[in-house]
Amino acid sequence: MPDLLQIGGITDAMQARLEVAFTIHQLDNFEPEKITHVITNGHDGVNPDLMTSLTNLKVISGYGVGYDAVDANEAARRGIYVTHTPNVLNEEVATTALLLMLTCYREALRDDAYVRSGAWETKGNAPLTRSAENQTVGILGLGRIGQAIANKLAPWNANIVYHSRNKKDVSYTYYDNLTTMALDCDVLICITPGGPSTNKIVNKEVMEALGPTGTLINVSRGSVVDEAAMIEALQMGTMGWAGLDVFEAEPSVPQALRDLPNTVLLPHVGSATVETRAAMGALTVDNLLQHLKDGNVISAVPECAHL
Repeated sequence: MPDLLQIGGITDAMQARLEVAFTIHQLDNFEPEKITHVITNGHDGVNPDLMTSLTNLKVISGYGVGYDAVDANEAARRGIYVTHTPNVLNEEVATTALLLMLTCYREALRDDAYVRSGAWETKGNAPLTRSAENQTVGILGLGRIGQAIANKLAPWNANIVYHSRNKKDVSYTYYDNLTTMALDCDVLICITPGGPSTNKIVNKEVMEALGPTGTLINVSRGSVVDEAAMIEALQMGTMGWAGLDVFEAEPSVPQALRDLPNTVLLPHVGSATVETRAAMGALTVDNLLQHLKDGNVISAVPECAHL
C-alpha cells in the first residue's frame, strides 16, 4: 500500500477509511523517500524542510479551507497537488461570524454575567445595548464564506460593502482601499486568506477608521489583524468592540486581550460543529482516495488546479 504521512490528529472515521488504502506513518517514525501522500491541517501544514525531504510526494490533503501553512506555489512547481476543504464549511463559519457580531452588539456575555451575579435582582435592568439592524457591514475578502456572510446578513437589512484584491460581479459596493471602507462601516468582518499579502492588513489606521462605535470581527487568520494595535485601540476606546475566533499565536491569547470587557473570544471554532467537521474530514479523505483511483483530486487549491 502507498505510504501516507499523518500530521496532526484525525478522527476515527477518517482513520478507518485511510488505513484500508494506505500505510499510515506518524511524524516521529517515517522514511521520507517512501511517503507519497500527506494528510495535514490548516494550522500545522507542511513546513518547507519537510516538504523538500519528501522527494516522492504527490498529494498534500489539508483539513480546512486555509492553506497558508503550505507553500502551494512550490508544491505546484514540483507537480504536487495541495487540496483543502472549501464549501463544506462556508455556512458554519458565516454563522460564527454573525454569532460574534450579535454577541458584541447585544452584549450577551455582559448580560449573562449580570444575571448570574444576581445584579438583575439587586440593581435592576441591565444597560441598553445596540441594534444590529440596518448596519453598514464591510467584508474583507468576499470569497465563498464572505458571500455566505452577506447572505445571512440580508434579513437584518444590512448595507454590504467589501474590499478584496479584485472587484467582483456582485451588487455590493466595492472599495479598493480598506481604510476608506472602514471609515464608512459600522462593522468590519475579516474572512480573507492568511499569508504574507494579508499580514496585519487590519492595522492601526484601519481600526481607528472603524472608530469608537465600530466592531471588528475576525474569523479568518490571526495574522490578518495587528493584535498589539487592536489591544491598544480597544483599551483606549479608539475602536469599540472585537469579536475574535482567531489569534496571532493561538492557542496563546494575550492576557491584555482576555481582560478587556469589550471583546468576545472564541477558541478557533468557526467550523467546529459535528456535522461540518464530519463533512470536512470526509472531503480530506476523498481527495486522497480520488488520487489513488485516477491521479486526480476533488478540491485542489487554486495554485495547483492546473496540474
